[in-house]
Amino acid sequence: MNALGIEAMRLLLVEDNDQLAHWLARILQDDGFMLDRVSDGEAADTAVRAVPYDVVLLDLNLPQLSGKSVLRRMRERGDATPVLILTATGAVDEKVICLGAGADDYIVKPFDARELVARVKVLARRQSSSRSNRLKCGNLTYDMDRCQFAVEGEPLTLTPREHAVLEALILRAKKTVAKTLLADSLSNADTATSEDAIEIYVSRLRKKLEKSTATIITLRGLGYLLEDGADDE
Repeated sequence: MNALGIEAMRLLLVEDNDQLAHWLARILQDDGFMLDRVSDGEAADTAVRAVPYDVVLLDLNLPQLSGKSVLRRMRERGDATPVLILTATGAVDEKVICLGAGADDYIVKPFDARELVARVKVLARRQSSSRSNRLKCGNLTYDMDRCQFAVEGEPLTLTPREHAVLEALILRAKKTVAKTLLADSLSNADTATSEDAIEIYVSRLRKKLEKSTATIITLRGLGYLLEDGADDE
């Protein structure tokens, strides 16, 4: 936990200006945030479908899909993740449009780093207070405060990538998670994760979950599903 009481908060930065993105990433990571970054709208739409972020920092002028379109898609499918708009346009009309479309806050470039961090923390606290800190699927539990999985209270030892895959699955327990979305959630700007690698991680996870009633189901052509196998007995 950092000095301001924000633990394991995960942000998505959607910004196609590399220089600005690196500056923002350094500032936010120094403040204790976990950060993923994508540089176009389609990648942003994929990321927010795959990962439950605490706050999305969203530029408006993006390649492939505009920031407004990303925001509209999120709200249309019921995704209430807080969104902070980053834009060079300070026009009141633009601000009204974005807030009306579901944005939670709006900051105009250039901005002071301290102001940005303060606004992100307000949104992150709001999101944290509305989210349960412990998830369950059968006798598998996930303590979101400690980022720890356990079976019947016994901690699971996982690699970072196994942890990321299982986290994505338990956050969407009993719902199908596409293999491509799992791969995208593990990829970053420098390194891509193949779908074959996802199969390896899932295979390893199944072995580590042998003592759990939670099981990972393969839905051919669709993806994976985490469910409580005891429900079928």
